[in-house]
Amino acid sequence: MRKRTITSGAVAIAAASAIGIAGTVVAQAQETGDQTLADALDEILSDPRLTDSQAGVVVADADTGETVYDHNGDTRIDSGSNIKLTTSAAALEVLGEDYTFTTQAITADRPRHGVVYGDLYLRGGGDPTLLQADLEAMAAEIADSGVEVVVGDLVADDSAFDDERLGTEYGWDDLQYLYANETAALTVASGDDYNAGTVRVFVDPGDGEGDPAQITTVPEADYVTIDNQITTGEAGSDTSVAINRDDHENTIRLTGTIAADSGGTYGTRAVIDPALLAADVFENALEAEGVYVTGDLRGGTAPEEDGRTVAEHHSAPLSELTVDLLKPSNASMANALFKTIGYELSGEGTWATGKAGVYQGIEKYGVDTGPVRQVDGSGVSRHNLVTPTMVTDLLVGAKDAPWFDTWYGALPIACEDGTIAGRMCDTPAAGNVHAKTGSKTSVSALSGYATDADGRELVFSVMLNDYLWWTVKDIEDQIAAAIAGHSQDSTESEFSTFSETDEAPEGGLNEDAEPELECTWVEPAVC
Repeated sequence: MRKRTITSGAVAIAAASAIGIAGTVVAQAQETGDQTLADALDEILSDPRLTDSQAGVVVADADTGETVYDHNGDTRIDSGSNIKLTTSAAALEVLGEDYTFTTQAITADRPRHGVVYGDLYLRGGGDPTLLQADLEAMAAEIADSGVEVVVGDLVADDSAFDDERLGTEYGWDDLQYLYANETAALTVASGDDYNAGTVRVFVDPGDGEGDPAQITTVPEADYVTIDNQITTGEAGSDTSVAINRDDHENTIRLTGTIAADSGGTYGTRAVIDPALLAADVFENALEAEGVYVTGDLRGGTAPEEDGRTVAEHHSAPLSELTVDLLKPSNASMANALFKTIGYELSGEGTWATGKAGVYQGIEKYGVDTGPVRQVDGSGVSRHNLVTPTMVTDLLVGAKDAPWFDTWYGALPIACEDGTIAGRMCDTPAAGNVHAKTGSKTSVSALSGYATDADGRELVFSVMLNDYLWWTVKDIEDQIAAAIAGHSQDSTESEFSTFSETDEAPEGGLNEDAEPELECTWVEPAVC
């Protein structure tokens, strides 16, 4: 049963100001129970920042699925990274909690007297967590087997996925950044935050004023060209550094200045054709182990029947990777899982098979996928359209899944960790709300679980689109805090509300401010 929006002269609500300055909302009503909560949420959603914008909010009982509150719940909205809820749920359902990714080194023939006659293939299985250290371990395994020379090419095999590496409607000016990386079956990450297909560039001051900055990269690779134009400024001066990858080639240009007493800075940039980056890192690792490849580095496909595995690496199980996906909102991992779902179900790792696999995985839990559209796993695409009702249906239905505890435990927790580590502190939501965020320019979402003051578990989904202010996160936080603080036994409920700043944001409109992104996508992270 859906709630009908009611306006009543008997209801008096003192709301937070339009700019969301820290304050208190007090909802008073003649009615008891959920109507008090509904009136409070109506008032929160009357914030002028949402005028002429889209707002969809649904609150439901987590055990029965009964709707407690519905404001435009069936409206299709871009939910940003909330789409990772469907991706991760489907991955756990289709692949299983014990699923691991495998990366293999393969030869066509048995090594003879320390020599491999023919090509050496590095075949990716979609692992978005592969690190330089893992490739070094594989190289050491090959060297320990007695191989010293490969008379052939080193071939990067990412054929498990198709070559359509970018999702539909990815912004051209996003493509150099870690959240819009190319999705490939063979890739290497730039750190233990597992941003696959990227290189992290560290900038430190030179030996003295006027000297070039010192640059290091992770992973270490010749595949990327570094054009360093950063100079060292005097101690105490400002550090202003720009790190940009060229649009059509793997050249990263560094400009600006860094103070002589700076502790350093860094930026992470996606590469073009990440399979070749992984192979380049692997070739360097082989050389470090005394194994030399006489031929070239190229792409290709490993032999299926006659191939011989000479080294391999297995990722952590999906039960562990789900935490690395959801808490920091890892886009590369979500897209890798999306295509992996398709590959395991159909033998083809594509955006289309991933979509079909995700739908198959979540429909059994009461989710109607007919009125929605999902085209990638991460939510970066602007073509994704879901509804708050669909998300709350998933949140309710997933409680019956065998993998629910893993999934629930991987969600960010208000005022504790993940993308809501710094949000909703000193409210009933702190340590209570487990929820997934979503953040892009003019797109914001928060969906998850909350236990109210009576101990009743509720699910909620808040999706906000097409606003012009630089942030509406405090509106989401007010809603979550109101839900967590709600009691059915009182005619007066007090809900702590606040914003992320104590003052109105200068400029206010997105056109005058930096685009809003998931806080872990900003470097350094601002969660």
